[in-house]
Amino acid sequence: MVNYISANYIYPVITPPVKDGVIGFEPDGTITGVYTKEEAVELNITDIEYYEGVLVPGFVNTHCHLELSHLFKKIPQKTGLPAFVKEIVAQREQAEETVLSAMKEADRQMFENGIVAVGDISNVLASKVVKENSAIYYHTFVEVFGFDRPSKPIIDNALSICENFEPLPASIVPHAPYSVSEELFTAIRSVTRFKDILSIHNQETAAENEFFELGTGQFAQMYERLGVQKSTYHGNGENSLRYHLPQLPQNNLLLVHNTFSTKQDVDFARQQHGFVFWCLCAHANLYIENNLPDIEMLLNEDIKITLGTDSLASNHQLSILAEMQVIQEHKNISFDHLITWATLNGAKFLNIDQQYGSLQVGKQPGINLLNIGPDLKIGNHTKVARLV
Repeated sequence: MVNYISANYIYPVITPPVKDGVIGFEPDGTITGVYTKEEAVELNITDIEYYEGVLVPGFVNTHCHLELSHLFKKIPQKTGLPAFVKEIVAQREQAEETVLSAMKEADRQMFENGIVAVGDISNVLASKVVKENSAIYYHTFVEVFGFDRPSKPIIDNALSICENFEPLPASIVPHAPYSVSEELFTAIRSVTRFKDILSIHNQETAAENEFFELGTGQFAQMYERLGVQKSTYHGNGENSLRYHLPQLPQNNLLLVHNTFSTKQDVDFARQQHGFVFWCLCAHANLYIENNLPDIEMLLNEDIKITLGTDSLASNHQLSILAEMQVIQEHKNISFDHLITWATLNGAKFLNIDQQYGSLQVGKQPGINLLNIGPDLKIGNHTKVARLV
């Protein structure tokens, strides 16, 4: 049996919006057709359920830390990244049942917020039980870090975690340029498979670039406190992107945050790597650094942008709609761009666009209803209802 729904606009994303269009779908969510109002009449399609608003595909959250969900409202805001990381380390270890309960609630929240797929950072196996019982598609990024430790034990442990995540998809990724040595990057390359997708926190704070360019600042102080020796890359006059990007394989790569990335960085990335996606986590950027990336510049550069929520340690909710809201509140970005970032681009990065990211026949992308008017402005009043 095919069900039919209609709204003021349908946004297939892959094609122009359809005013008063109709979507047909099977009980399992497989789309059977996207029709204009006139086509639906010609095909004698009846028993259509009508909604006020805009129908869009399910959202794709390309950057999350499900493991940190128990730190909701535990970390002070606007302290800067080094202080934020220090708090994460200090408060992360909690009772297993506390961590598991918080992850389940975060997964439920994302599902209700219309999220159908997530790229999730993990350091341990704890989230597997939640992911394998979730209606959401998860790709797990098993994150490694180490600047002064032998790389083999780090990689061996990451490989063990990846294997234990099976049959769920997982890949080994570096944490950030300031926490991964040249040797560890080499080890990551050695275990990266052709099908793997990669992620790295990039230029989230001005202190990161300062550390690489000048060898000074908060990360230099952190190294000193920990007794870690700086490398020749720290203070060599070039920023962090120029350190890590040439060391990463030519797989789909997500640069996360990019709060202090410039046009020169975009140009460098374009020259160095053919499969780069740029993830914006606006609420987390404001929560930690009280700053936003140069989103207009990134848009004008015509690069592939995705959206992420980061974690409940650095956000008030796990909602891609909320990320769209805060971007539209601070920047003049059109709905067309925002919805593409929130759906199709994320699906392309995760290599799941054959099923997710757009309203097309044969796909099971999920269908969300946004209660927005013909001006297509996302405001604080905007809500998402997951219909399929």
